[in-house]
Amino acid sequence: MNLFCIGLSHHTANVTTREQFAGNATAESIASQAGCTEALLLTTCNRVEVYVVSDKRISTDEIARCLMEKTNCNLHSYAPPFYRYEDHKCVQHLFRVASGLDSMVVGESEIFGQAKKAYESARTSGAVGPYLHRLFQRAFRVAKQVRTHTEIARGAVSVGSVAVELAQRIFGNLSECKVLVLGAGETSERTARALVSRGVIDLRVSNRSLGRAHDLAQAVGGCAVPFDDWARQCREIDILLTSTASETPLLAPDILAPMLRERLDRPLFIIDVAVPRNVDPSVNKMEGVYLYDIDSIRSVAEQSLALRRQQVAAAEAIIADHVTEFVDSISRGLARTSHIAGQASIGENPLRASQL
Repeated sequence: MNLFCIGLSHHTANVTTREQFAGNATAESIASQAGCTEALLLTTCNRVEVYVVSDKRISTDEIARCLMEKTNCNLHSYAPPFYRYEDHKCVQHLFRVASGLDSMVVGESEIFGQAKKAYESARTSGAVGPYLHRLFQRAFRVAKQVRTHTEIARGAVSVGSVAVELAQRIFGNLSECKVLVLGAGETSERTARALVSRGVIDLRVSNRSLGRAHDLAQAVGGCAVPFDDWARQCREIDILLTSTASETPLLAPDILAPMLRERLDRPLFIIDVAVPRNVDPSVNKMEGVYLYDIDSIRSVAEQSLALRRQQVAAAEAIIADHVTEFVDSISRGLARTSHIAGQASIGENPLRASQL
């Protein structure tokens, strides 16, 4: 059997490229189309990754075709920078991802919950079997140990907190700013709490589900706005933060232009942390509008990393120990159940062919 991961991340692809592959496939569809034994799809604002277990060699192009199913691109005219990790390198990569070491904001905690949701979704659909089950359960254990035994989470360690830090640099005192958070998911909640902690008093929340908007608004002392009315809020708000699962832009110049004429020269600061993006990039060309997407936050995140760099080494050491232990346990377990694998050793690469 073969264990490998194929993906795109903020390290190799900009948000324009990443958003083309977000929401185009499921773990179940990938397993069916590529003919693999097990599959799990992890999609976040930072990455689109597929973890695969297969009894045959599957090329990167085959997985890429599954991810490009709903796009207008094809592999002959477009070659996105997919990376591939196999065997113990795949194990190491997943442990680093789950622990927040591979994120744009190193040490961020959202990825842990996102990985668990991806695992549960793939497990429920039947795409995850015994190998990926063991691998992801160990990844969650590693992530918890890294957060418990290091200070990797010091400083601004979420996309939301970095976005708020950026807003504070621009506006200074946030207590006088009117803010609208579009979306009521985990990222929106963390961002809303970060905004309140930095002094925001006038905070509004809008979501397709008004009930979820009410719940989040109540939790942070804000007010809910019906989804049909959120765009009109741009007449009076100072900051718009968007994080919805919409596959198409919700805000474009033709929608925003009439409202800008009523703002009396007040700038509008937009932070779009959604992938695919909720705001058409051309909005940034409009006078008085300052648009930042997920890639624009990178510089702030890199400055925050300097405060935690020494903790990365400690986290890497924990991960290295778990990679060795996990690969060794796979080897021992399979040696007990397979005569062919009985002669396997770590040096023979236990995650390959007959050894898995």
